[in-house]
Amino acid sequence: MRLLAISDLHLGHPKNRERLETIGASPEDWLILAGDVGETDAHLTLAFDYLLPRFARLIWVPGNHELWTTSRTPGALAGEARYEALVALARRHGVITPEDPFPVWPDPERPTMIVPMFTLYDYSFRPDDVPLDGVVAWAAAENSVCADEYLLHPAPYRSRIEWCAARAALTEARLRALPDDCATVLVNHFPLRQAHARLPRVPRFTPWCGTRRTEDWPERFRARAVVFGHLHIRKTFEEAGVAFHEVSLGYPRQWDQQRTIASYMRVILEA
Repeated sequence: MRLLAISDLHLGHPKNRERLETIGASPEDWLILAGDVGETDAHLTLAFDYLLPRFARLIWVPGNHELWTTSRTPGALAGEARYEALVALARRHGVITPEDPFPVWPDPERPTMIVPMFTLYDYSFRPDDVPLDGVVAWAAAENSVCADEYLLHPAPYRSRIEWCAARAALTEARLRALPDDCATVLVNHFPLRQAHARLPRVPRFTPWCGTRRTEDWPERFRARAVVFGHLHIRKTFEEAGVAFHEVSLGYPRQWDQQRTIASYMRVILEA
């Protein structure tokens, strides 16, 4: 029995969508979808309908792309209302979301909670000498402004910064309530640490990559592993005994079409 993870399936791209069926059945395994499955309800429905019968459990967290409001968004829902609609869609399929009780990984030696999270970002992943009110212009100087500025709306909050603060506070409270002897696997679309948001080709994209509010969560909340995506730079590394996994698939040009999507799934835990 394994806990597997992948993110950034980006099913809006036909090549990615066509290759979804290269994921075979693993009926004893759990699968984490760490955000950016696609941009529409149809993309999520396609993924959930295909993957649920093939895995014992499916755990999903939203990426920024899922939260976009476009002409294809039902009811033109935006912001928190859009997120709540996505959670409802996932629940109808039996998928675990950040709003549900944390599932317990069956490890008799070390109780472990799988913690799906949605924290967003607040532009704090920027250099200290770049002021908050100048961060978008700073990124624009190198053509690195995220499409979220036009498509990801924060309503009813005044800004994505306020929404991020609310989400981080809510998530932190739930983590603090866990038993002290409980380990965790922290799952978020965005990296939890600023140092992990390194994008050599688009270095000024980092303000849209997370929040410093989560910097110490892996140690504070006894993480065995941290799972994230968003960067489209697959890697696994360890810090202070915690395994960090960036599990993106990415756009078609960013993965080998001769391989299966299943071959890009990362094993996070084994029981």
